[in-house]
Amino acid sequence: MSECASRPCDLDEFVRRLPKTETHLHLEGALPYRLLQQLDPVRFAQPPPSWAPEYCFGSFTEFDNLIIGLLSPWFTSAGRYHAAAAEVFRGLAAQNVRYVETSFHLPIVQFIGDRGDAIVQAIQDAAPAGMTVRVFAGLVRDCHTGPIPAVIADALRWKWLAGFDLHGHETLPLEDWTAEVWRRARDAGKETKAHAGEFGAAANVRAVVERLGVRRVQHGVRAIEDPEVVALLVREGVTLDITPISNVKLGVVPSLREHPLRALLAAGVRCTVSTDDPLIFGNTLTDEYCGLATEAGFTGAELVQVARNGFLAGTMAETTRAAALAELAALEQEGY
Repeated sequence: MSECASRPCDLDEFVRRLPKTETHLHLEGALPYRLLQQLDPVRFAQPPPSWAPEYCFGSFTEFDNLIIGLLSPWFTSAGRYHAAAAEVFRGLAAQNVRYVETSFHLPIVQFIGDRGDAIVQAIQDAAPAGMTVRVFAGLVRDCHTGPIPAVIADALRWKWLAGFDLHGHETLPLEDWTAEVWRRARDAGKETKAHAGEFGAAANVRAVVERLGVRRVQHGVRAIEDPEVVALLVREGVTLDITPISNVKLGVVPSLREHPLRALLAAGVRCTVSTDDPLIFGNTLTDEYCGLATEAGFTGAELVQVARNGFLAGTMAETTRAAALAELAALEQEGY
């Protein structure tokens, strides 16, 4: 979808030149389909139907079943994580992405032979020169049984683990263990995030901000349904890491044109833009930015602001942040 035949060439060039961040990316859900085709050319001869632009999932369960079926054959070792991450990061670097926050499914350590810290190290080692990568461990809302508490306690000591992210069905209640783990993570110097406000309502966003203490919410778009929650996000300086194409294909919003991203930005909420699970949605970060321009009418200045927000929210070297912000300021004057 990035060919000039399908959108203005000057827009493509403008988006290419924007230094960008990817702050909401599931490493497993970003698995390049080419690797699956190499693994089993017959089974994976054709990409999933969800790559079609007009495709919309009927439920989160349908999405869950598809992604599990695609991921299971590949992610069997730390080496496989490294191979996937290396290709993912190369693709992002080609789109002028300078900073990446990616998560992996922490409970997977129960099912493969490698330790979780080996997976984190494998992902981190795949980062190319010039790209800062932060790796987060994804925990599921209703998964704190068996070996998981011990795995979490161990993960608090992993050098290269940036933090924790809360995954899973948002309609499930926050269990008591979650707030304690999130507090322990911050005490250990780790960052904390949570998925909320996608399938869960605005109250779901309020809960992770007030009960878990997060200042980074993955999705959060349904906060727009409650002005008091929007005010809370502004007051607490919360960043929403939004994935517009994912929101459309999962039926969270009807279209990019009707996406609440612009309204959230106008209300003073810091929002970034990312891809979520490109293995499932067939999207790139370039598609996200160009879609906002062509379908939602975002101006060059608005695209710059979205890109700028990623560098303001991320934990990177100040020299990296300053250089990107200077480039973005210059591009803002040019437009497209």
